[in-house]
Amino acid sequence: MAVTASDRRHSTDVVGAAVEMTGLRRRFGATQALDGFTLTLQPGELVALLGPSGCGKTTALRVLAGLEMLDAGGVLVDGVDQARIPAQKRDMGMVFQSYSLFPNMTAQDNVAFGLRMRKVGAQARRARALQHLERVGLASEAAKYPHQMSGGQQQRVALARALAIEPRVLLLDEPLSALDAKVRLQLREQIRVLQTRLKITTLFVTHDQEEALSMADRVCVMRAGRIEQVDTPSMLYSVPATPFVAEFVGTMNRIPGVISGDRVRLLSTEAAVRPSTGAPSGPYASGTPVDVFVRPEGLAVTPSPQGGGTVVTTTFLGSITRLGVLLDEDVMVYVDLPTTADPVVAGSAVEVTLTERDVMVAERAATPGAAGSLTP
Repeated sequence: MAVTASDRRHSTDVVGAAVEMTGLRRRFGATQALDGFTLTLQPGELVALLGPSGCGKTTALRVLAGLEMLDAGGVLVDGVDQARIPAQKRDMGMVFQSYSLFPNMTAQDNVAFGLRMRKVGAQARRARALQHLERVGLASEAAKYPHQMSGGQQQRVALARALAIEPRVLLLDEPLSALDAKVRLQLREQIRVLQTRLKITTLFVTHDQEEALSMADRVCVMRAGRIEQVDTPSMLYSVPATPFVAEFVGTMNRIPGVISGDRVRLLSTEAAVRPSTGAPSGPYASGTPVDVFVRPEGLAVTPSPQGGGTVVTTTFLGSITRLGVLLDEDVMVYVDLPTTADPVVAGSAVEVTLTERDVMVAERAATPGAAGSLTP
């Protein structure tokens, strides 16, 4: 994707807006879609809203866009209250999951549509539409209609249309979920390059953790209308603030353990308990049964007839091989090994050991079978 002279100009001239959403509340019947939601986006920052279906992430985006009313709370863009500003005047570009292109318009006319609504002259808007199609690598497809293009091409046209109005805030509502894996990977990289180059403040809604972690400056994990944690991708993965975040982001093992002072006993060893994970239930008294959260790369295996573990699955994942190991406690754990390591075959007896020095714990789940559960 070539960098044009216009791109170089925009990379220094276009600066995204500061966005503040404070105490947002929105109820739909018995469902509390937003429950005190508060989030700030810095100028030029890309923040991903990540969470399960129904957690309120799209509602938050629609509130910012002006497409959804609030029961309480407020939205500021560069310090200006947006309550009385209609959606079409908020200077925001939006890309939807369903492309939402006009079927009777060419790609170039679709991209030019927003400029026409802003009374930009015909010659200027056609030139700018072509420029933005070039940005997304589709200048040669300008005369095609949506039905003549692939899903990935249609979504790139939708992105070009959102960028053509040169918004200070870009809103992306699961724009890649309808695409196949290879196209999704290509387009998310393209979105990130363009967003960084143009310095547009961007709110990206997704339920795909890989998208969120690979694209965002910060990720906001939501559950039931509330924010569980807002942090950089690396901090979310390595230092989750709550058990929900620990299990929702990445793969996480739950392993039974017992508190011993400021440490926890598990897998025939002990580890320090991370101080931040004691709240709200901790600190815990010695002898308290807990669930210990450990990533697959935080475990190791050693062949051992008396090890207490049996390898039941092996999954090749490129640079790593993931073992599914059943422990004596009827707990299944996953262990990641370098693919270059000595192979371990299904049926092997192994000892599973902990390689982490400190771990996150939570009071043992009361639900039968909850200890030892795993989120893939």
